[in-house]
Amino acid sequence: MSNLREVSLEDKYLLESGQIFVTGIQALVRLPMLQHRADQLAGRNTAGYVTGYRGSPLGALDQQLSLALPQLIERNIKFLPAVNEDLAATAVWGTQQAGLNRDGLYDGVFSMWYAKGPGVDRSGDPFRHGNLAGTSKYGGVLVLMGDDHTCESSTTAHQSEYSLVNTFIPVLNPAGVQDILDFGLYGWALSRFSGCWVGLKSVHDTIEASASVSVDLSRVHTTLPENFVLPPGGLNLRWPDTPQEQEIRLHRFKLPAVEAFTRANPLDHHVLGADDAPLGIVSTGKSYLDVRRAFLELGIDEDRARQLGIKLYKVGMPWPLDSEGIKAFARGVRKLIVVEEKRGLIEDQCKQVLYGLRDAPQVIGKRDEAGAVLFPVFGRLDASHIGISIGDRLSEFTTDEHLASAVAALRSRSEKRELKEAPMRRIPYFCAGCPHNTSTVVPEGSRALAGIGCHYMAQWMDRETATFTQMGGEGASWIGESPFSSTSHVFQNIGDGTYFHSGLLAIRACVSAKVNITYKILFNDAVAMTGGQSFDGPLDPMRISRQVHAEGVSKIAVVTDEPDKYPRDADWAPGVKVYHRSLLARVQREMREISGTTVIIYDQTCAAEKRRRRRRGLMETPNERLFINTAVCEGCGDCGEQSNCVALVPVETDLGRKRAIDQSACNLDYSCKKGFCPSFVSVIGGKRRTESRARKARELRDVILPDPATAKIAGQVSIVLNGVGGTGIVTIGAIIGMAAHLAKMGCSVLDMAGLAQKGGEVTSHIILAAHPDQISATHVADGGADLLLGCDLVTSAALSTRKKLSENTRCVVNTHPMMSGEFIHHPDQEFPLEQLLSVIRETAGSVDTLPATALAVSEFGDTMSANMIMLGYAFQIGAIPVPAEAIEKAIELNGRAVAMNIAAFRLGREIKLDPSRLDACLAENGERAPSRTQESLDDLLDRRLAFLRRSHGPRVADILNKWVTRFRTNQAEELISEHPALLKSVIDSGFHVLYDKDEYEVARLYCQSEFKEKLAQEFEGDFELRVHLAPPLVSRLDPATGRPKKRSYGPWVFGLFRILSTLRWARGSWLDPFRGSPERGIAKTVRREYERTLDLVQERGINKANVEETIAILNWPLKVRGYGPVRQAAMVTALDDLQRLLSEQGGRGEARKAA
Repeated sequence: MSNLREVSLEDKYLLESGQIFVTGIQALVRLPMLQHRADQLAGRNTAGYVTGYRGSPLGALDQQLSLALPQLIERNIKFLPAVNEDLAATAVWGTQQAGLNRDGLYDGVFSMWYAKGPGVDRSGDPFRHGNLAGTSKYGGVLVLMGDDHTCESSTTAHQSEYSLVNTFIPVLNPAGVQDILDFGLYGWALSRFSGCWVGLKSVHDTIEASASVSVDLSRVHTTLPENFVLPPGGLNLRWPDTPQEQEIRLHRFKLPAVEAFTRANPLDHHVLGADDAPLGIVSTGKSYLDVRRAFLELGIDEDRARQLGIKLYKVGMPWPLDSEGIKAFARGVRKLIVVEEKRGLIEDQCKQVLYGLRDAPQVIGKRDEAGAVLFPVFGRLDASHIGISIGDRLSEFTTDEHLASAVAALRSRSEKRELKEAPMRRIPYFCAGCPHNTSTVVPEGSRALAGIGCHYMAQWMDRETATFTQMGGEGASWIGESPFSSTSHVFQNIGDGTYFHSGLLAIRACVSAKVNITYKILFNDAVAMTGGQSFDGPLDPMRISRQVHAEGVSKIAVVTDEPDKYPRDADWAPGVKVYHRSLLARVQREMREISGTTVIIYDQTCAAEKRRRRRRGLMETPNERLFINTAVCEGCGDCGEQSNCVALVPVETDLGRKRAIDQSACNLDYSCKKGFCPSFVSVIGGKRRTESRARKARELRDVILPDPATAKIAGQVSIVLNGVGGTGIVTIGAIIGMAAHLAKMGCSVLDMAGLAQKGGEVTSHIILAAHPDQISATHVADGGADLLLGCDLVTSAALSTRKKLSENTRCVVNTHPMMSGEFIHHPDQEFPLEQLLSVIRETAGSVDTLPATALAVSEFGDTMSANMIMLGYAFQIGAIPVPAEAIEKAIELNGRAVAMNIAAFRLGREIKLDPSRLDACLAENGERAPSRTQESLDDLLDRRLAFLRRSHGPRVADILNKWVTRFRTNQAEELISEHPALLKSVIDSGFHVLYDKDEYEVARLYCQSEFKEKLAQEFEGDFELRVHLAPPLVSRLDPATGRPKKRSYGPWVFGLFRILSTLRWARGSWLDPFRGSPERGIAKTVRREYERTLDLVQERGINKANVEETIAILNWPLKVRGYGPVRQAAMVTALDDLQRLLSEQGGRGEARKAA
């Protein structure tokens, strides 16, 4: 019989008592439901109102609220996302006025406002007005301030408490998901009694954490203060009212009422240690969690705290601080340490409260006893640093050896944190098929300004885009810069969400200022940066055109991927023209010549949103997929240059690096086929061979596996899980968390995502314990990880990850060589596999490696199952102390690809139990290529000669053999033996020069059986092929690009390929129709220059001193890749590099002679 908890996904909003497993965001959604229930039990007929504007760390709140609309509506709770933050705050002010005219439908309306820190800033005016006016008796206002302390997904690091203090709004600071529920209910009660709005600080470490929490209303029971004298008319909102009376009432009565309420219902608590301890620690919110983690690292629990003489005070309301509570805690304390992240708010209040008291303790926090910085106001506080700081001061009161040892271990771990950066970093990038890949490009000679949204990332791409503004200020900075700049015009990117929020005002300002600027309004039909939400009101390209036309812009153009999608009677503004996105460069060149403010509306739906809609059946999935014939591909990278798409991945072949399309990541944008290359093939009507592979894998995995030997949890188990945004890392963390909840264990899952959803680093901190009440931290301390589950090698080797490792950390790492976004424009970028593994091994204990992505493709035909394979492997080594039954039940509850994910989890377990299954799985589907690492140079030459005989005939093969033989004969045998790379460079580069992929060879390669075999590995069903070509004799120049225009050719072209392939004997003869083509001229030039290079390096002489530079010189032809204009440009660059290398070698040779 199962010992698991009975759980359904609806529990989080429907369960009336007991434990639910939720994220902090979901807790905020449940919060108004709990308030309504509490009011209902008290006999009150209330309603709720939730509004605000999304932004990290509250970026997903509106999504979750929308998903819970049926439950909200049932409880009279209205959710209305706002146009922007300050208008939302004004609406909240209005909810408290409901009933002033005796027309109210309810006894009161409790309201919740949300936004990130910058939204708090811009809402100071309505906050001040609303808080002065007050709240209704059975209403109340909660202000959720979403703070991004370390600027993980923002344009500034942010702390909002002082903004609320400035408007006299009390601040609550929860220290976990349970506190979110408890403090939220407390906040509404406080707001109703005092008439004040109440802030609820929402930071990443609490809001984006998941935990098993109680929804019992009995947890929060408040009473009204006795003997508090109310002013005439009470403390709540009234009318008429004057600003002067509001100010007096706020300071004489409302703020004192806050203090009276908190004394009657203490929110600050002495949570650990004896009353007479000489060392006291005070902390709040996220910092409190760090302190608890520091205590855990020091081995301090309740008993040890009493032995050592230390106590801990948890502050729930950092402003205004409960003075009586802090006085009581400070009695007998000789030193008080206040631990706060960012600017101190509690510390100064402590000093004011304790100043002048007899035997008042010394108070330190932001600065230590000598005035030096102790806990800095910038960055993130770390539990290890806190632990060392506390341990050092605790040692003043005790000589406990165990404490000294723990502090020394922490210090040693922290000193090891001085690590070097990894040899590769993963940076956020546009999604595959993202409209911004095209829309953010500017014509040569122009530059652009960035703004808020995904297009912000253009600043670290090759987009001539730099500097940005706050949300809604896009373009206004140019008003100030332009009079003092020699630049006459700029482009300004602005997202459609920002435009709707407040960006139209900036356009109005630029029109008024008469500056020369072109706004590119990037209409992608979603608020993509925060998860793809829809707009908070009506917006479409036609409406935008009419709005900006009414503001007086000089000219408007629409650029789109589908010009035919608009109805004939589309209500455009006067003079608007619609262009295909391929003409964007031309449109921009025209716009920059027009005086004044112009607008380009770039209309293309967000790629990630397209994927979501297709998955939900809300958008049709095109029946076309692109496939790259790797044999034809030259690896030149022009497809990446044209598309900027991260779904283009490297494929290492015997003939060098080529390209493939990651079909799991591809969002069907098709921009990559603009690359000037004949290797792109459209597969029309075929289906990916995922389902048939998955069926087979499910049959193979339906076995019973023995559970690993797992030690009983003692304390907490800390897991660092990481990977790449968009690959399901957050899902893996959620499954582990839900599995622990099912098993009645304690669990906290903290997702560190930030911009990572755009292909950057994602890290989840997972804490497991035997019971929920044993979870006291959400963040893994530096050096505190028990397991690194590294689903991406680059992220696993990152400095931020390795800081969490120690010699006690066990690592399971996916060795798949996933390139960073830089690869798109650096096609020869090496993946430093061994170096990355080396830096992990230097920092951690044991490291298990697994080619999980290759396994996933081999067994399931989809890379998305790789992380589940990793989870299974880590489970089987005993590193995840959660029952397998619970994990599989959590996968079922998740509801996505259940059978495949359970099979992948079991496959990972099986690979650990029987490592021989790994090679069997990979070999079965051809994922593991034969290794030739021991191949001799003679064998390599023989293979290359045989290849040339098949492709270009024996005469061409004989030329390569002659080059190699002559070179080998002219060099000392000892030199060749000691430096095999020298002769290899002649074989490789010589082969590359002679292996000309002309029309005949491309045709031959398309006729090879390998092409059909690789297609069959990817696709199944009845499909048609179309090849994208620019044949030299019939192609016209594209005026937009200056290149021959590519066209799509249907199945009949394969018949032409067969004819051309059989006619390759005519190559170069007077019967060859292509003999005078520019491509032939390039081939002749490369061959002539290479022969000269061979002669020159041998004439100059090769010795041990110059062998490396000689190899670099001989390898220059390897840079000449691609077709047509791409190959031409590559040849020019390669020859320039050759001349530079020859000049440098000649100069060094002369210097050596002179010496």
